[in-house]
Amino acid sequence: MNMSRLLAAVGLALAALPTLGQTVVTTERVRAELLAHAPDGVEPGRKVWVGLQLAHQPEWHTYWKNSGDSGLPTELTWTLPAGVQAGDIAWPVPKKIPIGNLANYGYEGTVLLPVPLTITEAFQPSPLSAHVDIKLQANWLVCKKECIPEQGEFTLKLPARSTTALHAQAFEAAWAAQPKPIAQGLAGVRPESTARIDGDALVVSVQQLPVALRGKTLAFYPETGEVIDNGARWTQAWNGAEWTARIPLSPQRSASPAVMPVVLAQGGEGWRAELKVLGAWPQAAQAATVSPALAEALRENAAVPAAPAGIGFWAALLGALLGGLILNLMPCVFPVLAIKVVGFTRHADDRRGHRIGGLAYTAGVVASFALLGGVMLALRAAGEQLGWGFQLQSPAVVASLAALFTLIALNLAGVFEFRSLLPSSVATLQAKHPVLDAFLTGVLAVAIASPCTAPFMGASLGLAISLPPAQALAIFLVLGLGMALPYLAASWIPAFARWLPRPGPWMETFRRLMAFPMFATVAWLVWVLGQQSGIDGAGALLALLVALSMVVWALTLRGRARAVLASVAVLGLVGLAWSAGGAIVRVPAAASAASVDGRWQAWAPGRVDQLLAEGKPVFVDFTAAWCVTCQYNKKTTLSRPDVLADFDAGRFVLLRADWTRRDPAITAALAQLGRNGVPVYVVYRQGRAPVVLSEVLGVQEVRAAISPL
Repeated sequence: MNMSRLLAAVGLALAALPTLGQTVVTTERVRAELLAHAPDGVEPGRKVWVGLQLAHQPEWHTYWKNSGDSGLPTELTWTLPAGVQAGDIAWPVPKKIPIGNLANYGYEGTVLLPVPLTITEAFQPSPLSAHVDIKLQANWLVCKKECIPEQGEFTLKLPARSTTALHAQAFEAAWAAQPKPIAQGLAGVRPESTARIDGDALVVSVQQLPVALRGKTLAFYPETGEVIDNGARWTQAWNGAEWTARIPLSPQRSASPAVMPVVLAQGGEGWRAELKVLGAWPQAAQAATVSPALAEALRENAAVPAAPAGIGFWAALLGALLGGLILNLMPCVFPVLAIKVVGFTRHADDRRGHRIGGLAYTAGVVASFALLGGVMLALRAAGEQLGWGFQLQSPAVVASLAALFTLIALNLAGVFEFRSLLPSSVATLQAKHPVLDAFLTGVLAVAIASPCTAPFMGASLGLAISLPPAQALAIFLVLGLGMALPYLAASWIPAFARWLPRPGPWMETFRRLMAFPMFATVAWLVWVLGQQSGIDGAGALLALLVALSMVVWALTLRGRARAVLASVAVLGLVGLAWSAGGAIVRVPAAASAASVDGRWQAWAPGRVDQLLAEGKPVFVDFTAAWCVTCQYNKKTTLSRPDVLADFDAGRFVLLRADWTRRDPAITAALAQLGRNGVPVYVVYRQGRAPVVLSEVLGVQEVRAAISPL
């Protein structure tokens, strides 16, 4: 074979393979891959198979179409070209996964969930593309002892004019694992398979099973959930060709089907029968739509007379005003206070400048809070779940703030002047418009300080997110006004001027002193990033800040040294940003900070209800690395030996919900509690309403809440 023929053969072979978009999503627990099988090509009248293959880490599992007593089945949502229709998942036979006295149905190891795609006559392949675009949004719940919701977006480009059979073996194995249909009997001709209701049990009779199964023990999997007691013991027997079983009904049964599809399995093979239900179902329990703990809380709340809506809104406004005032005392706001104090001392004799600057600062603060509130409300309208302080849940935002505060600290320390680094026209503009400086200082104050508001007005913010847009924005505006009010009053009240020190040489020393709170803020932001992206991310950010400082220093030089060193420094900064940027935004493979302490376990959806069902009381700490109040409470209260001893004495399970990075499940849990930010501390006991503690914890408050009643 000559070279041209060889290249042609290779080209044809490659054309027959699907072009990969993002076909694989890997987490710590599951490797998910989108596979395709089109042995007859993608043409009208033909059937194409696609499927999601889930490869589980040891001891982890996902769920069948009926997950059993807990869990959720995997959901697949397809985006397909016109004329292509997706069928249902062809579920393979599951296995029973016992959990104490409960039981789930699911998959361990590697499983492929195949889905047929029907190519109708309406399908018209694009003349501009040789491929058919297949997109999948998949959601699955993966569990071991804890359960973690995961998701992935997949894209696959199938060749439109050739066959694809690369994964034929995987699909053939999946088809072999599907239950085979059992022929249903005809009344008066041959026996039917039935499920007869006998008190609190189902008496099942299945006909037409293969002869090779007679005498063997079979597994029983109902496709309809919340009918049988999945974890109960039950009996089965063979009566000639008839297989019979007596299976207890669930005490919480919520379904009453007339026909019950079930799967019987033995040795990895399965057979599917549709059982005709005989007799009248006993009264079913009401389907549970909320957790038992939340249901108890709702029952207790229903017994309390509702307060008028207007009182709640006005109380929220008052809370917002007070929260904004108190915010000026928070440690995360102190660096911005330093900028304002330096500005006041520089212009102590300029009353007009004071007033204009106070108004501009107030406008910057109020406008920024309005913008943050507007963004949250817009995302709420779009269906997003977002909590207060969301900007610091992004590693990129944290890194950007660290860089900004490094520049401010270097400026306050006297390393450089901003006007020396700017073109003369821009520097002149900045000098002529100090109002803009005051406005931007207000914007900066909100960017770094807004997460600190939640401890003092979590209830008000939680209410704001549920109010109509106009009322919600009013709360955000009043919050901004409260934060800016001290500076606004100081700029307009003449008596305040007498308390300001007179300008003098001491101001330059004071300015350099104020650089250190800025550097302290940078250290805190690097620590926050380390919680989000791991030690490699924190190290990468530190290296970038050093490179940024070198660029600033090089730009202060003169002549040839400036040209050479500044060029080298800028190139080094760009190269470092290119290579280290991934480490900053990457999610670390290690467990979150919430599980570092051996006493504390990571919170997960459903974990509280599971522990309460086992009779264990639970204490949950909703926290985040960027929340200063959270860290203060952790050091001063939650780590005290006497508090920990009380937790041990009460046999409390301690859960920590780490909200450092965005987590929709935690956001939803906070919303259920009427909160929209952290910290939040909750005590759960079986059969009692959850107790939400105050945001600034006291030792006696915690000990009283967890003491035996």
